[in-house]
Amino acid sequence: MGLIVNPFAGVGGSVALKGSDGTELRSLAAKRGATAKAEQRTLEFLRALLAQSGFVPANIRWQAIAGPMGGHCLTEADLSFAPVEYVPADPCTAVDTENAARELLDRDIDLLIFVGGDGTARNVLSAVGNRLPVLGIPAGVKMHSGVFAITPRTAAVLLAQLVSGGLVAPVHRQVRDYDDASASNEIMLRSYGELCVPEIGGYIQQTKVGGKESEPLAVQEICAEIIEHLPHARDIVLGPGSTCSAIKQAMGVQGTLRGFDVVRADGGIHLDLTAADLEALSAPYVVISFTRAQGFLFGRGNQQLSAQFLSQLSWPEDVRIVGTRTKLASLERRPLLLDTGDARVDDQLSGLVDIVCGFEDRLLYRLATIAAEV
Repeated sequence: MGLIVNPFAGVGGSVALKGSDGTELRSLAAKRGATAKAEQRTLEFLRALLAQSGFVPANIRWQAIAGPMGGHCLTEADLSFAPVEYVPADPCTAVDTENAARELLDRDIDLLIFVGGDGTARNVLSAVGNRLPVLGIPAGVKMHSGVFAITPRTAAVLLAQLVSGGLVAPVHRQVRDYDDASASNEIMLRSYGELCVPEIGGYIQQTKVGGKESEPLAVQEICAEIIEHLPHARDIVLGPGSTCSAIKQAMGVQGTLRGFDVVRADGGIHLDLTAADLEALSAPYVVISFTRAQGFLFGRGNQQLSAQFLSQLSWPEDVRIVGTRTKLASLERRPLLLDTGDARVDDQLSGLVDIVCGFEDRLLYRLATIAAEV
């Protein structure tokens, strides 16, 4: 997880300045005796997270800018973190927020947590776009955007769910702020774009039967989602298992239930490929599921996916993981597991993964090595 704190967030609220963006507003707020709330809100979030039942702090590796942009709060909460080699201005500005977000993005974090308001959200949007999920901790004056948790405590509940295997969906929410070009006598909000945000995702309406998921219907929806978004001019690698078998049948492929089959870009179909066959493919696109209850994604029953093959894929562009909510529930909140035979590749692939659970329906779930869970 990456953490960015806007230390000046909310400083203008109590002194009637309607915002905290820019050095002039901050200076005026200081003259009026205002104090920022960002550190207090961050510590409320971190302490609520540590208090969550069943939460294991070691399951999160924090990365942050040392000092008031994140490091101070983590240290105050007695949480260790890897400092990012970036030195912000003193005092820090919106440019530092954007630069910090880019630095954290380059470190392959799974989720970026930021503390601030709409201005901070706009900075994060500018820096990372939709390249990873983000979660806003509300601490600003203006919070019209849909990317913030209701309170720091609800953010802690959501993050604990995500880390401990709860059903959490990636959804797109608007970043909204006052329109900079609007007339001074008008209040106009503008959408500046969307960020991907984690949200508690239980069983959804289209797959409900008496309060439980209908797995056959969910599998049909998974098939429809996968087929609709298959990339063109790619070799499609379809893995073993009943869910992938249903996808093969929906594509008109009489594939192997326990093997890897490929639909080539030229339309050719090759069945039951070996590891060497898969490694010889150019630009493969992989559809794979995991074992029920045991929870292995790689390394059990699909050793055809060698560490060499997996290390050459771009995540998540080249991989689609499929599985119903019921199948995920069989893991009883344990992470998905991998054992590729190469510890470097295992570490590289560990983190949050995107799972297709139905039509236009996805969940975020944790993928971990065996060693990390023992």
